[in-house]
This record gives sequence, structure tokens and C-alpha cells, in this order.
Amino acid sequence: MNGAEERPSGAPPATSGVALAGDSLKKTTAAWESFSGGAETVRGIRPEILMSWYRCREEYEVDPRLDRAPAAAEVSAHSIDHDVVFAQLGGSAASAAREVDGQDGLVTVADSEGRILASWGSRRILHLAADSNLAPWSTWAEWASGTNGMGTALESHRPVMVRGPEHWCRGFHEWACAGVAVRDVVTHEPLAVLNISCWKSSLSDAVLPWLRTVAAATEAKLRQRAHHSGTLLAAAFADARVAPATPLAAVDLAGNVVLANSEAAVLTGTPADLPAYSPARRWTPQLPTLPRLVHRAADRARQDPQWRGATQVFVPFLDASVSVSVDPVFTGTQLIGALLVFGSSEGAPAVDAPSGPIGARPPLSRVVAQRDDTWVLLDPREIRFAEADHNNIWLATDQGRMLAATRGLDRLEQQLEDKGFLRVHRRYLVNLARIREIEHGYKGALLLATDTRTHETVPVARRHATRLRQALGL
Repeated sequence: MNGAEERPSGAPPATSGVALAGDSLKKTTAAWESFSGGAETVRGIRPEILMSWYRCREEYEVDPRLDRAPAAAEVSAHSIDHDVVFAQLGGSAASAAREVDGQDGLVTVADSEGRILASWGSRRILHLAADSNLAPWSTWAEWASGTNGMGTALESHRPVMVRGPEHWCRGFHEWACAGVAVRDVVTHEPLAVLNISCWKSSLSDAVLPWLRTVAAATEAKLRQRAHHSGTLLAAAFADARVAPATPLAAVDLAGNVVLANSEAAVLTGTPADLPAYSPARRWTPQLPTLPRLVHRAADRARQDPQWRGATQVFVPFLDASVSVSVDPVFTGTQLIGALLVFGSSEGAPAVDAPSGPIGARPPLSRVVAQRDDTWVLLDPREIRFAEADHNNIWLATDQGRMLAATRGLDRLEQQLEDKGFLRVHRRYLVNLARIREIEHGYKGALLLATDTRTHETVPVARRHATRLRQALGL
């Protein structure tokens, strides 16, 4: 992109354009009241908004009566890419704030968790926004604050606008907002979000194109950096010391192949000896489990830059598992990818012990957890349930509450799927064999008691209730 495209100048006016009024406002309000009251579907609501409402009600279980966003929680350290994006969006936000000042316009920048980092606007609008915690140190991800410009943009790959009663939470119905997420150009995970909000007024129909331009300019900088990272991965590939005819591939953090020799290309199903520096041109391997392998390895390498690992990966065309060693590649302190050596483990520790070969999914004999400074190997039968706190997973066990070594409830669910565990809530995974009682709560909600002595209960989301009853034969 040229310089003018990389630095969007000015901002659209905050007001006069897209609004809900008259019959449209009444219909949207009626639809919100119906859906938040339990209706299975409603008409006249834009698909992206209705999908968000479903997530908020069925998956995230956000209270539609919420009138203030919750306080932000601490999360793990972020990368320099985040810092670059925050600085870039901060400059665009400050420019936009000058345009919307005096028009009841508020500009905010939030991180990938929906936590507002900074906000710009007049003293009056900042004061009004503070009443709803539309301010730094608060969380506006959908799971915390329902449908809104920032949170819904993080769930979407394009700019979104949320007007009045399109917000899931009644307390935010006086606002109109539009947001766009800037995403990592390699993994496509969100890095940050830029948002413009107005109180008791409409947003300009020029807001969404402007947000799209800002995001594109910021992601252009990330693509330049990713292209350079691709050349560094290819250089690491060339410098690798492996025996002749050893399958070797360089992959990025999404598990896409940057460069593979002819032996590795046969296994990955990608072209041989053809470098793909640009993230948009990298090769997608024909190994469905490879992205998960790389993700696990990246987590380990970020914790310990000296770490090297090994595991097995299932190769479909061989109908067999092949051993592979993983050697993370850094530029400075930033992880950019890994070298994979197939057919050799070189005595390295397992990538995610003790889960075994990736793709073949062998039985899990132990779950690794941490208690104080001690690693504990748990029999899955000792675990009553698992509870997610962002990427941290807490295990309620017969030996007390422990922190699982596995990060992310989705991953733990995959590891325990053949051990009698069932996902019953976005934050809970329960051992069916440890359920002692089922309680009926408000409006038909279900609570599972796993320890009647302490009245320990696990909530069941409505969308999981039918599957739970089937699993228990009820």
C-alpha cells in the first residue's frame, strides 16, 4: 500500500447517518424483548446481530439486564505485534477524536480480550461513558458485555455496527457503536479493536468504510513484518543441520508451510523447495493436526525459549503416525515459527506429554496438573470437573483444586473426550461418573452436584442440556 493508504487521515463525522428510529426502533426493541425472554427466533434483525444474540444467550449466558461492563482481569503478556497495533490504532483514534469532539462521539481502543486500553472524546462524553464502564480497565468482549461494537467485532472478520436495542444488554441501548478488529495476518487471531460510539445519536454511514481502511492499513504493516519473518524461517531452514534425505519443513505459527524439502513435501502434501515468504502465499499442509501441534509447541516455547519437543503426527496418506521433532525459531525474543524434522524425535521431551500422538488420539492415562511447586499426575477419574478462567484451567479433584498444565478448555476437552467427560457450559467440563445430583434452578436451569458434602455445583448451559440428558439416560 502507498503512504496515503497506510495513514488514513481524519475520520468520518460521528453523527448523521445510520440510525434506528420510528417503526425500526420499535420492531428491534420488540425483537430484543422477545429473544431475551427466551424466544427461539425473531424476525427483522440483521444476521450478524442475531448470531451475536444467540452467542450471548446460549453460549456466554450474559445477563441482558446488565448496565455496566465488568472490570478487566489480568491476562498473559502480549507480543510486540500487539504493541505496534495499539500504537497505530491509538494514532488513528486520536485523529478521529478530534473529528467527533462536540458530537457526542467516543473513540476507544481495546485489546484482543475486549479490555479497553484508552478512550478519547469530550469531557462530557467521557463522563457519560464512565457510567456504563465504557472506559479503560473494563471488558467489552461479548462473553462479558454482550453484543456491542468492540466485542462483536472481535467475533467477526469485518467491521460491525450495533445500534440502540441491537445491544444485548438493556443498559447499553442508548448507545450506537461501530468497531473493527485488527487481526494477526498469520494466525488470523484478533490483536486489538478500534471502536467509535455515540450516545443518543446515530452513527455516520461513513464510519464502517473508515474503520475498514484503518484496519487494512494496520494489517499492511503486519504483513510486511510477516514477510520478513518468512525469510528468516527460510534462512533457519537452510542453516538446519540434518542428515541427508531427512524430511525437514519450516512452518509459521499457524502451522502453514513456508519451505519444505522434497522428503517433507511428500508428508505434508505441499510443493517442495519452493519458499513462500508472504503469509498469504504459504502452503496449507495436508495434515489436519499440524496446526494444533504448532500451537501447543508455541505455548511451550514462549514459556521456555530453550525448549525443544517431539511427538507423533498422523499422516493420512500413510494411514500411520510419524514421529516429528519441533525446534522453535525466534527472532530476538519473538517466536516466529518452527522447524519440523520428521522421522526423528532426537530424544526431545514430548510436546504435550502425556497425551501421545497427535491425530491418532490414544487413551489418556494421566492429566498433568500443578499444586504449588509440584507437578501432579492425575488419573482422570480423580477429576470431578474442570473450570476455565480465560486460558487457565482449574481442576476440582479428590486431591484439591489444581491448575492444569493444558491451556484452554477446548484442548482439555479433546484430551478427555473418551474418558467420560462432557462439556456442559462454555467454562465447564464435567466428569459424568462424578455427578451425584441434578438440581433444577431458575427458569429450568440445571445445576450438577459433584460433591454433596460441600454442595459443589456445576451450571449447565441450556444448549448443552439435551446432550447431558442423553448422556445420563434421562
